[in-house]
Amino acid sequence: MGKKHTTLAIAYDFDGTLAKGNIQENSFIPDLRMKKSDFWKEVKKLTKEHEMDEILAYMFLLINKARQGEIKFDRESLKAHGKDVSYFDGVEDYFGRINKYAHQKQIKLEHYIISSGTKEMIEGTTIAKHFKTIYASSFKYDQHNVPEWPAIALNYTTKTQFLFRINKGINNAWDNSKINAYVPKEERPIPFERMIYIGDGLTDVPAMKLVKDQGGTSIGVYAPKSRKKSAVEKLLDEQRVSYVAPANYSDGSELDQIIKAVIDQISSIASVKKYAKITKKKEGAKVNKSELKNNNKA
Repeated sequence: MGKKHTTLAIAYDFDGTLAKGNIQENSFIPDLRMKKSDFWKEVKKLTKEHEMDEILAYMFLLINKARQGEIKFDRESLKAHGKDVSYFDGVEDYFGRINKYAHQKQIKLEHYIISSGTKEMIEGTTIAKHFKTIYASSFKYDQHNVPEWPAIALNYTTKTQFLFRINKGINNAWDNSKINAYVPKEERPIPFERMIYIGDGLTDVPAMKLVKDQGGTSIGVYAPKSRKKSAVEKLLDEQRVSYVAPANYSDGSELDQIIKAVIDQISSIASVKKYAKITKKKEGAKVNKSELKNNNKA
């Protein structure tokens, strides 16, 4: 019988964490014949004028601009935009490598996305197959698979809900029967202590802080040679994250070494607990044997 592996979840933001820039900027916004700066400026204007959630505003604008520009805009065309994503160094072969490393340490890795970006585009990326569940902003479709309304909008704070879904083993966005129900800590499939959250900035702060405060590990990443470095490092000073590192997933990089160190630590803790249970079981057997002997003498 093989050794039982301990499960560790790694949750990633997508835009600016695994991929360079926002996923909509790679091909969709250019197809609208708009500069990305103009698109996001219009999003900001909508949010202010209508006191609108920024994620809902960008989703509304995607639908509206696509209709005005008469460009193809359905589920499959959205997925097709995911093929043009540009990743940070090492991302595409990272998952296979880190899974193999974890397996050697008797750790089973589960990878998740928690992103404000467009779910359908993320599903079209070359790395989508590595994620157990992709939690991201998505659309409700009509009978022709054309988006007609936002189905889910993930913003700064709603990201934390999906950490609890991972924690409680709810692998969808619609089932609320267990999300607010009391589940004893020891019965939750993935405790926060066995969770890593990787994000790139302020939009991830509530999620990163939650994981860190609950005993897990949060890692703030920044594009190498980016001006955002100081902003992410500030999160470390403010004790909102456990570590910061460049968004380089290559073998031996600083980020790679941090993740492996966390895997090592969780593996060691699991081993100690396993041997503690074995010792306790042996001591219990000795006590039972001693009691049986005394009863026989009596």
